[in-house]
Amino acid sequence: MIFFKNIFKRYSTKEERKKHRRNLLFGLLSGILLGISFPPVPLPYFVFIALIPYLYVLEKLDGLAEINRFTYFTAFIFNIITLYWVGSWTPDADPFLMISGTVLMFFNPILFLIPSTLYYFSKKLLSRQISLFLLPIFWVSYEFAYSITEFRFPWLTLGNSLPYFNQYIQIADIVGVYGLSLLILYANVTIYKVIFDYIKYKKFNIRYILIALLILFVPLIYGVIKINNYVHSNKKIEVGLIQPNLNPNKKWDAGNLDAQLDLYLSLSDSAIKKGAELLIWPETALPVYLLSGRYSKEVTQIRKYLDSNNVSLITGMPNVEFFPNPENAPPHAKPVKNSKTLYTSYNSILGFNPNEAKIQKYGKIKLVPFGEKIPYVEYFPWLNKWLKWNVGISSWNTGRDTVVMKIKEGSIQYNVGAVVCIESIYPDFVSQFVKKGANFIAIVTNDSWYGNSSGPYQHKEISVLRAVENRRTVVRAANGGISCIIDPLGNTIKHTEMFTRTSLVGEVELRSGLTFYTRYPLFIPYTVCFISVLTIILFVGIEIKRKIK
Repeated sequence: MIFFKNIFKRYSTKEERKKHRRNLLFGLLSGILLGISFPPVPLPYFVFIALIPYLYVLEKLDGLAEINRFTYFTAFIFNIITLYWVGSWTPDADPFLMISGTVLMFFNPILFLIPSTLYYFSKKLLSRQISLFLLPIFWVSYEFAYSITEFRFPWLTLGNSLPYFNQYIQIADIVGVYGLSLLILYANVTIYKVIFDYIKYKKFNIRYILIALLILFVPLIYGVIKINNYVHSNKKIEVGLIQPNLNPNKKWDAGNLDAQLDLYLSLSDSAIKKGAELLIWPETALPVYLLSGRYSKEVTQIRKYLDSNNVSLITGMPNVEFFPNPENAPPHAKPVKNSKTLYTSYNSILGFNPNEAKIQKYGKIKLVPFGEKIPYVEYFPWLNKWLKWNVGISSWNTGRDTVVMKIKEGSIQYNVGAVVCIESIYPDFVSQFVKKGANFIAIVTNDSWYGNSSGPYQHKEISVLRAVENRRTVVRAANGGISCIIDPLGNTIKHTEMFTRTSLVGEVELRSGLTFYTRYPLFIPYTVCFISVLTIILFVGIEIKRKIK
């Protein structure tokens, strides 16, 4: 509350009040422009100028407190517009999810103070102009650093605003989404300098104009060349995506397992009739630990179905492992009530091949903070007693390794990099599956928690960037939508509508070869972080030296 009082505090003179209101107006404008640059609004071009009002005020502020108050206000507007849906404001929404979403609205803007604080540090070391050109580096450092913490929710990485700008994003196969963020930020800085240098000096700075044009047009030219010279793979398969449209809050109720499995098999029948050779069911397709030993009838039914139709299956599914001997249990295994046995539970993906006994397993690694795992709960286990969804999915264990699903179709064998839901927003993480030989990427997800809001559309469009970065087809099987097939150029070939019960079948290219980005996904993040850390070290060193004197 004190923070917001400071934002809207009373100023002693009329001139101060007028200046403060003007600054807030500029911050509001930048926040709105950033917000409407993101899907599902088809205005990605605004992101290249969205920060100009913010930069105008930032350059006029001197104190760290006033810089960060203004930054927080701008980021708060941006967050409200783009992430309003996170609280899942639906009739069946869990209260804990609503509270978490509300907290995120106020917490997430705090992270934007990292680049503004680093800007302040650099301004103390260097000139105001050099600091302005370092700001994009500090900003991308924040984006990456946020993505590797336990509190991570890097949804607002600026590069995620560009999926609708297909020609421009082709350069992501070199620079990735963080490189796109860097281009966006430098476009804002150089255009800002062109405009306000002209206002100040009554002449255009040709150097800044040329830099801005290079930032805007070199990726476009690269994209046109890539698109026009793209060669399709002659190795293809038909994939069937199953969208059951089940209420995610109610499917965890006991007693309807048989009906749910029958629904999946019925939709799979429809996909097979359309030529599907591989079936993909969505995240947590059945609300049980299928391989726990208690559901052998259902496992047998699935196996017989796949064998008789000669199709493979990749499905999201809860999975559990028991350890009667605690010495054999991995770290952070949990105790079975009233027993010495320990267990681990995972939001998993299972892979079935017809006429093959082995079931491939992958446990989700990038868990949703608070939604699937309480940050640092392994060190503070008592938190689980206080923070838990009513649907009982807030205490998954973290998967131990990336696993590529090996699928066999007669004489044809191929690899699928299958990830769960929010894992698709982590670019360097997805690239690990491609490095391990994935011929295409599959995403199993359940975005139905958030209703027909911006969230499911944003999540789907972020997948476009994973396709371009790795030059792999991306397929999404979503419980209530949007299920889709995205080609390696980032074009959505087929898609379903939200909240429809259907199956989608389409052709998927099997590709090999690695892009520069796939080989070196951390090149840009590590470079910008190095510069940011160096700035902090220099600032601290100079401050210590000054105080000693």
